[in-house]
Amino acid sequence: MKKLAALFAAPMLCSYAFAQTIRYDVSFPNIVHHEAHIAVSVSEAPQKELLFRMSRSSPGRYATHEYGKNIYDVVAFDKSGKSVPVQRVDGDVYKIVGINGFVKVEYNLYANHADGTYAGIDASSVHLNMPAAFMWVKELEKAPITVAFNLPKPNSWTIATQLKTTGEANVFTAPDLQYFMDSPTKIGKLTVKEWTVPNADNKPSQFRLALEAKGSDSLATAFAGKIKRITEEARMVFGEFPVFDNGSYTFLASINPYVKGDGMEHRNSTMIALPVAFDGSDNLLGVFSHEFFHTWNVERIRPKTLEPFNFEKSNMSFELWFAEGFTQYYGDLLLERAGFDSLEEYCRTLTSLINTKENTAGAKRISPVQASSNAVFVDAGVAIDKTNYPNIYTSYYPYGAAVALALDLQLRSKGLNLDDFMKAVWTKHGKPEIAYNVADLQVVLESYAKDKAFAQQFFAKYINGHESLDYAPLLANAGLLLKKQFEGQAWIGDIRYKEGAGLMITSNTVIGSPLYKAGLDIDDEILKVDGKSISKNDELVSILKTHKSGDQLALEYKHREEQKTAMLELMENPRLQVVTYEEAGKTVSAGMQAFRKAWLESKWK
Repeated sequence: MKKLAALFAAPMLCSYAFAQTIRYDVSFPNIVHHEAHIAVSVSEAPQKELLFRMSRSSPGRYATHEYGKNIYDVVAFDKSGKSVPVQRVDGDVYKIVGINGFVKVEYNLYANHADGTYAGIDASSVHLNMPAAFMWVKELEKAPITVAFNLPKPNSWTIATQLKTTGEANVFTAPDLQYFMDSPTKIGKLTVKEWTVPNADNKPSQFRLALEAKGSDSLATAFAGKIKRITEEARMVFGEFPVFDNGSYTFLASINPYVKGDGMEHRNSTMIALPVAFDGSDNLLGVFSHEFFHTWNVERIRPKTLEPFNFEKSNMSFELWFAEGFTQYYGDLLLERAGFDSLEEYCRTLTSLINTKENTAGAKRISPVQASSNAVFVDAGVAIDKTNYPNIYTSYYPYGAAVALALDLQLRSKGLNLDDFMKAVWTKHGKPEIAYNVADLQVVLESYAKDKAFAQQFFAKYINGHESLDYAPLLANAGLLLKKQFEGQAWIGDIRYKEGAGLMITSNTVIGSPLYKAGLDIDDEILKVDGKSISKNDELVSILKTHKSGDQLALEYKHREEQKTAMLELMENPRLQVVTYEEAGKTVSAGMQAFRKAWLESKWK
């Protein structure tokens, strides 16, 4: 049998001050049926009673996920191996009493959803998000942790994790629960690529790609080179890499059809799952760019609302417009700067962001701060009932990115830029790891811009408020034109339909749209428009092409079993589009070219 390959040999910069310790022993006797057997042993515990529980939330996620549903056969033993009673005091909480320094709790885990949020166990590989897999001890959150992975034999699997290695290839440690739960682990036939990038002090920063994918070694090498390019561009934003706790950073990546799509940031690693065949193409890089930027923004530039992370409930934050939204902005911008997106492709990204800010009901109704606080309901949260999110909510990811775009362009019009603002936030809050709130970010902007009135107004209007932004003159500075994408085109709303006897509306009609004003909503079935029967979307489009904004059309529809009529007043399609001046046949001045270059060209030197 080949010796297990393990990553991360550098020592962790921490010390263990607790006598009590926790050890996990993980084995896979029923791996073909997606099960693991986990034993958690507590030693030197002074408590006579301990609560063992599963998490309800996970770092990088803000809603609850109820991981306790996938563990069962929970039993406990004392040091002699004698069975001790287990009291189930809540759905995911188990109490052990009468402890005399030691107790071992064992359980079976089912895991068959490999992504950044959950876990997946299969005879081909093991994919662990720690909160989805490991029961923990409520009274011992500060105790040091050891975990041993006892793998099926024979195998030549690699174990990749940000946990600290030991003298044993399958045994790892963490200083406490917070670090352990933030340390996803990938086990399987992994292709590992390593590289270094010089830091600001010219000392090399170490990186690894641990890739689970089918493809040649040369293809993996080339793909790692692309990720390296992203790390170089990201470093230029902040001026330096963080100090990684184990001396290195690892991209844990599964790019194959057997995982679920997700990307999840962690302190010294990221877990990326893309459910496609690996081809090494540039269109796979977006999630890598986004998640790596989190190495600074959210992992070290940390909102107070998420510090420390609470594993027992949802974690509400008012700052996700910045933590996630500004990261979204830079994830796309770095791809453009690194040469993986053309200017025309980046204009499509800008088009999407601006339409999010200017043409979604949520962004017209709630502020980025309010959108952030709703993450507890929408961040991969599960709901079986219908919601009115299309009318009351806009995702803090593109919403925050659209605000970042506006701030960047406004700062650049003043001879400043968002990169240097992010550096200022890093210096004040990230590098010293002093958690921040919304008001703290405003203070940094006031200091950086040396313009208190500007910072106060920006936060009042666009962070704590939801006023419209005038992007056109800002984009014009870079020789980019903001125009109506479908000028003069009649529009009744961006709606999804199911074709049948008529057109069944399958999504909420959006406030302010013609269909909404006419009184139609989800599950209503449009039968006739302007006296013409319709059963296909193309038929509706053909009718609208013969009309213009302001025209009124008779509408017949069915609500449940009742036939109804309404008058539909058409509007012009409000969607906006960003194009280059060159594409629009306009002249790009030298000043525009200089502005564009400073904003969009590579900063790597």
